[in-house]
Amino acid sequence: MIVEDDPDTREMLERFLQLEGFEVRTAANGQLALQSLQSDSSPRVILLDLMMPVMNGWQFRQAQVRDPSLSRIPVVVVTAAGVREDIPAIEADGWLSKPVDFDRLLATITPFCA
Repeated sequence: MIVEDDPDTREMLERFLQLEGFEVRTAANGQLALQSLQSDSSPRVILLDLMMPVMNGWQFRQAQVRDPSLSRIPVVVVTAAGVREDIPAIEADGWLSKPVDFDRLLATITPFCA
């Protein structure tokens, strides 16, 4: 699942992952992602932007870890924020900088999708 507010970035990541054989769902913010996760099967991994309207990445992650049915889904932060002290506090399973290096993206998410 890709949780990203920028439509161009979201579409680019979605198309790349589909071309690599992944089944992809997307959400434009954390609130929509939570709604999707509660009504559909759980993804193998979530690619999570941090800075989004409505519900940002930190708020999404707080809600996710409080929900036992969602808390075990791995999260990889994808951000343009660079290295920041508050990113480790989100307790993500990985993080990638924007613009995304596609080889690094595949290397990061493939272990979760095996």
